[in-house]
Amino acid sequence: MKEYLINCTVQRDFHLLAFSISADLQLLLFIGILVMYLLTVLGNLIITGLIYVTPQLHTPMYYFLCNLSVQDIVYVSSVLPKFLFILVTNDTRIVFPACITQMFFFTFCVVAEYLLLTFMAYDRYVAICIPLRYTTIMNKDLCITLFSVSWIAGFFTSLTYAKLVSTLSFCNSQDISKLYCDLKTMIALSSGDITDIEVLFFVECIFLGLTPIVLILASYTCIIATVIKIRSSVGRVKAFSSCSSHLTVVLLFCGTSLSSYMVPELEQSPELDKYLSLLYTVVAPMLNPLVYSLRNKQVLRAVGNVLKKY
Repeated sequence: MKEYLINCTVQRDFHLLAFSISADLQLLLFIGILVMYLLTVLGNLIITGLIYVTPQLHTPMYYFLCNLSVQDIVYVSSVLPKFLFILVTNDTRIVFPACITQMFFFTFCVVAEYLLLTFMAYDRYVAICIPLRYTTIMNKDLCITLFSVSWIAGFFTSLTYAKLVSTLSFCNSQDISKLYCDLKTMIALSSGDITDIEVLFFVECIFLGLTPIVLILASYTCIIATVIKIRSSVGRVKAFSSCSSHLTVVLLFCGTSLSSYMVPELEQSPELDKYLSLLYTVVAPMLNPLVYSLRNKQVLRAVGNVLKKY
């Protein structure tokens, strides 16, 4: 009995069992994930650097985009290097402190991204619905406050969960059927009393998950109502194009992440959950810089100007 308790409290290494596939497919998966990881980091670094060196992009919308790019780099770097290591070595073990650290950074980035996307929707609402007051409302102080809120909220939320999960006991299964140490899965694997943390998780899913979605929908409802009133078709197209990139990212990230986190564990297919997690941890961060560059004339123009200089 004493040895059993020690195993519960000390030997808490986990195994990340994301995909059971053949060696050939495993190699293809490794190459695919590695390429997407490098593209994600490179693409977001380019976006960040481009905004930094281009005065024309020193506006609130691009400041938000710069924060989103930095967050995406941290996001994928907290998950993918370990997953790539597993694909190469077949060593699925991850020690408990590393698991908690991975969970901390992942949760931190998810919360920060939801808030950043919400604030970006508000920025588009002000720009389209009340353009004459845009520079007054979206001033430097407000932008810094919104950036700070997103990062601070993400930090303290993830820190709270990291401290709570680190005190739980794990006496049963230690196999995690995902690419990373996920908060929801860690709670499900725990053999201790998780009532408090489950209540906190549910409340924060509503407050930091559904509430941002509602605010984003409210912003776009106002935007659509305003755009419809524009008499010029060119004006309508221009107004919609200024927020189409943001809306694409919202649908991609929020759609996949909410479907994974808000559906009860028992009602969700484990295989479907794996592929959904692959979408919002690998594909979505890679597509963000492409969406914002290919669908944005200002960014493309800035790229052209930088290339001409060099």
